[in-house]
Amino acid sequence: MLYYLFDYLDKHFDVPGAGVFQYITFRSGMAVILSLLISTVFGKKIINFLRRQQIGETVRELGLEGQAQKAGTPTMGGLIIIMATLIPVILLAKLDNIYVMLLIVTTLWMGTIGFIDDYIKIFKKDKEGLKGRFKVVGQVGLGLIVGYILYFHPGVTVRTDTSKGNIYSTEQVESNVKPQEEKSTATTIPFFKNNEFDYAELLAWTGDNYKNYAWLIFIPMVIFIVTAVSNGANLTDGIDGLAAGTSAIAVLTLGIFAFVSGNIIFSNYLNIMYIPNSGEMTVFISAFVGSLIGFLWYNTYPASVFMGDTGSLTIGGIIAVMAIAVRKELLIPILCGIFLAENLSVVLQVGYFKYTKKKYGEGRRIFLMSPLHHHYQKKGYHESKIVARFWIVGILLAIFSLVSLKLR
Repeated sequence: MLYYLFDYLDKHFDVPGAGVFQYITFRSGMAVILSLLISTVFGKKIINFLRRQQIGETVRELGLEGQAQKAGTPTMGGLIIIMATLIPVILLAKLDNIYVMLLIVTTLWMGTIGFIDDYIKIFKKDKEGLKGRFKVVGQVGLGLIVGYILYFHPGVTVRTDTSKGNIYSTEQVESNVKPQEEKSTATTIPFFKNNEFDYAELLAWTGDNYKNYAWLIFIPMVIFIVTAVSNGANLTDGIDGLAAGTSAIAVLTLGIFAFVSGNIIFSNYLNIMYIPNSGEMTVFISAFVGSLIGFLWYNTYPASVFMGDTGSLTIGGIIAVMAIAVRKELLIPILCGIFLAENLSVVLQVGYFKYTKKKYGEGRRIFLMSPLHHHYQKKGYHESKIVARFWIVGILLAIFSLVSLKLR
């Protein structure tokens, strides 16, 4: 809203300083500051409200040190993250930008699913919450929406120079020559030279018109990524500060990718795909990072509030959509390596238990407990140490992901 107000003032009244709102960097900086203020100042009020309403965590007895003391801690703190993200975005972002609209829909959609899950756990006294199949239906539904819009919406394009593949040359930048703009299902394969891969190529065997059916590959891929990443974030939310901290690291990295992918000069210099209008996501991402860091003010050990599924499912959905939008979804196993490890630890634990029970008559385990962070708790590590080390690993994975911009 402020963007449109100051744009109007700049164009019609030439108000000094109003033009600064045209810059993504300025609005992104403002979004970080505003989201931090909202999440820290109003976060306390929300926590007090949740405490008065006795909206507290019901902790299952898992034999973990310090677990009993967490019972009754306010949950649904994901509302803080959602509020501190959307308010700055509504004020500072271009709301007619398709990528911003898609991220707002993702936030509200996954936040609603998570809220329903937490509501059932707390008010219906059902520890299982929303049934797994309904969660999956919700995740698949979002994947369908995201995949459909990214594939069919005319505003989602990449720009190419027919003489140089997908790169916008320096000569074109200097001469203001407009490159070719087209719909594409191309994505980036990290650490490879000439690293663009088009999902449509998987259907090349069907005939000359194979690109018309690329959605048959692209949309299911989007559904899979949204479901996997949102579940990974959900599993990671098990100890104080872990999910919010590791997510902030990944989101900040995606913000860098969004900024350079949406900038002609930087994308040309880095020899990466130029995605028109994607730079506007930087404003949303900045607000999201600020909200996560602000939430950590209350969520680090000992936590004053838990994000609940309201927060964790929302975080995972947003990260997935961001990665797909900037054509970096194949980097997710590296960038979101913590989520992947948590997911795999559960899959391996359950699979191995069932296999050994069938073969030997008794179930055996690979880990002392899954997800992975509980394994280290069982080994006697304090959760603050576990979180700090997971953050360090997350930072290393983020750096490794950024290196992919030039290391090929």
